[in-house]
Amino acid sequence: MKSINLQRTESLLMELIPEALSNLSDAKINSLPITGVNCKNGKYDAIVYFDGSDYDKNEIKEIISSLNKANGRLKTHILASTGWYKCPNFTFVNDTSLEKSKHIEDLFAQIRKTKSSEE
Repeated sequence: MKSINLQRTESLLMELIPEALSNLSDAKINSLPITGVNCKNGKYDAIVYFDGSDYDKNEIKEIISSLNKANGRLKTHILASTGWYKCPNFTFVNDTSLEKSKHIEDLFAQIRKTKSSEE
């Protein structure tokens, strides 16, 4: 169970990271959907999940590279917005849970179709 302060931090980062990304000039990352933030070690590390379902593996690598390059600007924006003394180190990860849930929905649709054709 996470502390309320840690949950509050994650929630605030969920708002501030897309805002910071939107100020960047890179078209691939400035409108990238952020799907989750998971803080580790207090506020010192944060895993930032993004929806990369519209991109192939090479594009995902480019996006992660661009996000890592923009890390400093993101931190500066977040520190300015929050007044925090220290900003977490961000690790960016492609969130594949959306693809998995769509795949499961497709499987259920196939099962329904198969059952209705058997009847």
